[in-house]
Order: sequence, then structure tokens, then C-alpha cells
Amino acid sequence: MLKGKQKEFWQDTVTKLTIALIYAFLYSIALNFFWQPGQIYAGGITGISQILTTLFDRGSGANIPISIIYYLLNVPMFILAWFKINKKFVVFTVISVTFASFAMYIVPNISLTNDPIICAIFGGVINGFSLGLALKYGISTGGMDALIITLRQHTGRSIGAISMMINGVIILTAGYLFSWPYAFYSLLAIFVSGKVTDLVYVKHQKVQVMVITQKPAEVIAALQEDLTRGITVIPQGYGAYDHQEQTILITVITFYEMEILNRIMKEVDQKAFVSVSQDIKILSHFEELNIV
Repeated sequence: MLKGKQKEFWQDTVTKLTIALIYAFLYSIALNFFWQPGQIYAGGITGISQILTTLFDRGSGANIPISIIYYLLNVPMFILAWFKINKKFVVFTVISVTFASFAMYIVPNISLTNDPIICAIFGGVINGFSLGLALKYGISTGGMDALIITLRQHTGRSIGAISMMINGVIILTAGYLFSWPYAFYSLLAIFVSGKVTDLVYVKHQKVQVMVITQKPAEVIAALQEDLTRGITVIPQGYGAYDHQEQTILITVITFYEMEILNRIMKEVDQKAFVSVSQDIKILSHFEELNIV
């Protein structure tokens, strides 16, 4: 059993390191191929790093790489993640930030186009995909992720929505200091990035599940053990065709947990009827499970 757990641990670690590396280079491509040449200001700490780099260059002529400022600004976020999320989260945050900083430094600035709209859209798509991919595998990408995830846990809002609100303030600051037209292009990039992130990272999306089963005790036990969700039980239902007694179970899970639900139903009751309703709205408290 211990060897099995160790194998699972190392497989998970290798997977996360691989995803962190892929994220780092995709993010650097978005920044160095599209946003920097197109004068598009990114959101989050990268955007702040761009602003500070520009101010240093214009004020004193100091050419400080964005990668260095980016890494230094992430240190307070490491501390927030340490106290607000968990230590494993911080470890992979430091790793992903280190990978990203290194990739920013070695990936050259290549101007594929001078059209700011194209730079904003394609940079936003690549950035949003890389961020969503990292979060899907439980990896913080640094920047304001720790702050955003903390806010998501308290407010229930999506990752993309919170990102757009915070980043909007940063971009408006860049517009005020430098150029309003490019600030609006930057807002377009953030909007596209947020939408793509939400398409890839679906953990926060909620679905309502109705299970009609003749094995309620077994199904309830399995659902509560693996999903730790509340379940409403409606007993003594029956089928109109065969008139056999059925029990109806209703619960709400995240889209991310659908694979777990599928596995449970295959193992416990393959004959159960399972109905899934998407795009539901939760008015009461819904507990978010840990990201890692």
C-alpha cells in the first residue's frame, strides 16, 4: 500500500512539474511574442512588472528585466499562499514562478505582427489556456493566483471574473500613465484570457445531479466518501413502467468532479438512472474543495 501511494505521489509530482513547465513557456510566448511587441499590458503581477519596467527605463534609464521584477513581486504572494492555502500549494507556486521567470528571460522578444488587436487576442488566448491548464492540474501560476483563489473561496465567483476585476484596475493605471488606446487593447486581452481560462478550468462550474437508484445506501456511502457533498434523499418513488420501488438522490457537485461521479456509479450501481443539469445558480453556501 505504501509503495502504491509513493508511486502515485511521484506520478502526480512529475505530471505537475511537466504542466508547470508547459505553462511557463506558453505564458512567455504570449508575453514576448504578442503582448510586449504589441505594447499590450498584461494583468496581475506581470502587468505591474511591465509598468515598473517602463517607469524605471523612462526615469533612470535602468533596463531591469521583467523576469526579475516579476519574481520579486511574487514573494508576498508566496507568504499569502503559505498562510491562506497550504504548504504544498506554495511549493508548486515557487516552482511555477521560477519556471516562468526563467522562460521570460530566455524566450526572445519576437514581433510576429504590429496589429495591437491581433496581439491582444492571440496573447490572451495563449495566456488563458496556459493559466487554465495549470489550475486544472492544481498548480498555482504565481502572480495574484493566491489572492484570486482566496477571493474565489470566499465569494464563489469564477476565476476569470475575479481576474478581470483586479486586472482592470491595473490596466487603467497603465493607460493613465502611458497610453489610453493600448490600455483598451490590454483590456481586450484580459477579457479573452479570462474567458479562455474559464473554458479550460471548469472546477468552479456547478451541476445538479439526480440519481434514481435501487441501491440508495451503497450509492450514498460512496458519494459521501469520495465527494463529501450533501445529498437530499427522496424515498419511495417507483417507476411507471415496472412499478419497482426507487429512491431519488439529489446533490450538487462541480463539473470537475463529474469523472469521480461516473466512476462511483459504474462501481456501485450501473443500472441507476443519472440526470445532470448544468448552468445552475447556488443561492446558499457551497463549499469549495482544496485546489491541490
